[in-house]
Amino acid sequence: MPFLLAAFLFPRPVSAQQDDVRRYDLFAGFTGFETPELNLAERGFHMQSGVNLRGWLSAGFDYSVVTGHNALTPNLLKSSLQQELTLELEELAEEGLIPANYQLVVPTNAFSQTFAAGPQLELRHFSAVTLFLRPSLGAIRQRVTPRPQDAVSTLVVEQLVPAGYKIDWSGFYGVGGGFDWNATRHFAIRMQTDLVYWRLFDDLLAHGTWTVRYSVGPTFRFGRNIVRQ
Repeated sequence: MPFLLAAFLFPRPVSAQQDDVRRYDLFAGFTGFETPELNLAERGFHMQSGVNLRGWLSAGFDYSVVTGHNALTPNLLKSSLQQELTLELEELAEEGLIPANYQLVVPTNAFSQTFAAGPQLELRHFSAVTLFLRPSLGAIRQRVTPRPQDAVSTLVVEQLVPAGYKIDWSGFYGVGGGFDWNATRHFAIRMQTDLVYWRLFDDLLAHGTWTVRYSVGPTFRFGRNIVRQ
């Protein structure tokens, strides 16, 4: 698909080896995080800076910041917490304080930041498109703020998150890649995605989760040409 898109958008031959590789590049654009297990969607900003060490190898720093919201339910919690909540809700139902079919749902706001650094492999066989692949290794910081909607969920939040918010850090690992459409020697459009695994709030949540990050935006290249003429 990247090859077909590049061939359609860029008229020069795509099979020509790239002979101009600038030392540095800078990317800034839109990003989205999708964490299906938590029904969490986040949107925000993604920035990357890199240095080309060889025509096929670069190294760089990666930062993203996103916000979003989801709805937490007891089935996402550790089994011990699920059992405690089940007993509490059963007692409240028996006393007639909540309906027998009451469902505990807590809307939650999330603010996430990711930090990563490392190598990236690059394929420059096509003049119009640069393909790349990298390990995704780094750390995520997330702040969640529950927004209880009734007295029962407010009581539960006070028990589990007494401060009214919770912050945690976790390492993550995975793989990422994408392509640059090389509009000029100094400007490109980048499309990329990463799949990473992390485990935040392991004192509350039952499992770690897989998150997909995708981003798109402009890439600027500068510095000397590292390809020998």
